[in-house]
Amino acid sequence: MPIRIAIPEPTSSDPAYNQRSLPPYLAALHAAGATPIVVPLHERQDRVAKLLTAVQGILLLGSRYDVDPQRYGEDPIPECAEADPARTAVDELLIQDAFSLRKPILAICHGAQSLNVWCNGSLIQDLKTPVNHRPGREVVEAHPVRIAQGSRLAGLLPPDEPVEPQVNSSHHQAIRLPGDNLVVTAVSPGDGVIEAVELDSPSHFVLAVQWHPERTCTQKAFSRAIFAAFAAAAEAWEPRRIEDSVAPARIPGMRAADE
Repeated sequence: MPIRIAIPEPTSSDPAYNQRSLPPYLAALHAAGATPIVVPLHERQDRVAKLLTAVQGILLLGSRYDVDPQRYGEDPIPECAEADPARTAVDELLIQDAFSLRKPILAICHGAQSLNVWCNGSLIQDLKTPVNHRPGREVVEAHPVRIAQGSRLAGLLPPDEPVEPQVNSSHHQAIRLPGDNLVVTAVSPGDGVIEAVELDSPSHFVLAVQWHPERTCTQKAFSRAIFAAFAAAAEAWEPRRIEDSVAPARIPGMRAADE
């Protein structure tokens, strides 16, 4: 059976960005042996739900928009870009489906931030640190990441990869407070910015990285390993009863009364 991965359109209103950014994700999935199923952002929810019945994994990709800060209880600052409600709505449908049925999730950049907020985490609206997290799309090695020993991500490091591998970088926001059941598994050692989180569940593959491994699959064995592990998890996925799923403790999008 082919491995089918749902992947949303990057944006709802910027075709040029979509045409530029989507192909590397599709190529990375194909190289890992998976078939991407692109989810239109203007499709009806019932049709998206029907589409999801035929996929075994969810890839949440980057975007030129930011997550609406009101979703994590903050007012936007001037440096925060506008939100993309249509992308948010599709992301939420995909994440809910994945958590309900324990489908594997790989989340990248904006996708990692979207996942974290869905899990009741929060974001830094605009990074101001000594590390340049936006050096440009063509920079393959922007800064190192320190990966937690024993994490799922650490297990994907190739034998000849440095303990603190170099990654690319293209973001001005980052995770501030990890969401429910998400654990930090990589940071930027130069400033402590969170670079990866994973779900605290050995049986449910949920990995979110702040960098862009899809852009470096041809150069980096580590990037290829991330997509290969995701595809393998999707291939091994079996439908589970909803009542057996592991989901965040609070309702997504709702803040506790004392927060």
